[in-house]
Amino acid sequence: MNSKKVLLGVLAGVAAGALLGVLFAPEKGSKTRKEISRKGEDFADVLKEKFNDLLESMSEKFDQAKENVTDFAEQHGKSKSKEA
Repeated sequence: MNSKKVLLGVLAGVAAGALLGVLFAPEKGSKTRKEISRKGEDFADVLKEKFNDLLESMSEKFDQAKENVTDFAEQHGKSKSKEA
């Protein structure tokens, strides 16, 4: 979980740096607004990708845990029925 916080911090730092860089750049306001919009969309795409990766990872872990519980239940159910 700690590495996820570090990754989120790095992404937030990169976004803040990009935003400040664009804001202080000596360009026209309309061009700056377009640049901010583009950077925001890029950042949103990265966040969506990371979120989807996280969901996929959690789904895989859930499926594995479910499989492990099923296997455990089958093994212990058979041994209990033999005892009876």
